[in-house]
Parts: sequence; C-alpha cells; structure tokens
Amino acid sequence: MTKRDYKKTFENLYAPPTKSVVRVVVPPLQYLMIDGQGDPNTSPAYQRAVECLYSVSYTIKFAIKRGPKQQDYVVMPLEGLWWADDMSTFSVERKSDWKWTMMIMQPDVVDAATVEAAIEDVRRKKQLADLDLLRFETLDEGTCAQTMHVGPFAEEGPTIERVHDFIAANGGLSGKHHEIYLSDIRKADPRKWKTVIRQPMTLRQAV
Repeated sequence: MTKRDYKKTFENLYAPPTKSVVRVVVPPLQYLMIDGQGDPNTSPAYQRAVECLYSVSYTIKFAIKRGPKQQDYVVMPLEGLWWADDMSTFSVERKSDWKWTMMIMQPDVVDAATVEAAIEDVRRKKQLADLDLLRFETLDEGTCAQTMHVGPFAEEGPTIERVHDFIAANGGLSGKHHEIYLSDIRKADPRKWKTVIRQPMTLRQAV
C-alpha cells in the first residue's frame, strides 16, 4: 500500500521559498479544528487542543487505512490561525490576549462520519476533556501571500513584515494570520525550524 504525502500533493502550499514571498491560490481544504485563547507557551488549553487534534487525526488515519477505502497517508502538520479582537494589540508582548484556531488538514478521503467515529474511539481510550470542542470544517482562504520562515518562532517578526510589505504592494490584508509548523520542535534545532507564514490577501483592482 502506497503512503501518500499531501504536503507533496500541495507542494506549492507547503514548501514556499525562504528568500521571497509568493502569491498562491489556496483551494478549499477540510480541517479538524479547535479554538482557544492564550499564550501558546503557557496555556494548558493550547496543550490540550494539540493533544486532541493529533489523537483524533491519527485515529482517522488508521481507520482509513484499515477500512474499505484502504488508503494510507502521512498525517499533516499542525497549523494555526492567530488573531486578537483588537489587532493593534496583537504582539509578542501580549500573548495572553491571542486567540487561535489550531488545526490539522484532513485529506478528501475523510468525511464527517469518519471524524465522528474517530472522536468517539479516542473518547473511549483517553480522558481528553476538550474533545467536544473539535469541529470538522472547510477553510477557503483563496488568494494568499506566503513564505518560509527558518528559525525560532520568536524571530518571525521580519519574515511576517516581508509578507505584509508584499501584500501592501499588491493589494490588502484579508483574513487571519496563518502558520504551518513543518518541524518537530521536540527534536529539531530551533535554528532549523521551518514554518510557513501565510496571509490571505485581496488584490488591487486594475484601473
């Protein structure tokens, strides 16, 4: 059985260049999602959210592999949408005010029934209080600007600024700041962490 890696299927979305910002059109993709608020470095809710997402995503993967569809694939990386009610306060100095949606993309072979069964399966095996907060939804970001940040999260500022400068030159900001975490931060050197920085945008109309 061949194992499919959807990061390669959507290579333009998950492997942008590091030295330039590019414009991409992101098709509607389905995600397992969970919302929360607070500093991701210290928030128990954040840790619980990530555990729920991975536990259910791996359960879904094995259900698809063993079930009638008999397809195998690599579980996709953790992704996050980040914002604040007042975006003028959205800074690393006020992480406790951050709101987030953490999520993992699910291949189109996954449907709502499979997700519901996986959640119940995990519920029987683990005491995860936040399972009820999970939802299965489609995200349609459309036109976005993105690049690859290499290094610690605390050093993302200049990379994000480059993305925003690119958008300002071509249109306007739209939607939520989006990050895709490609590295296993438990094992990788922080200097080599790879994070896709994505921002939805509107294009300036030609006159």
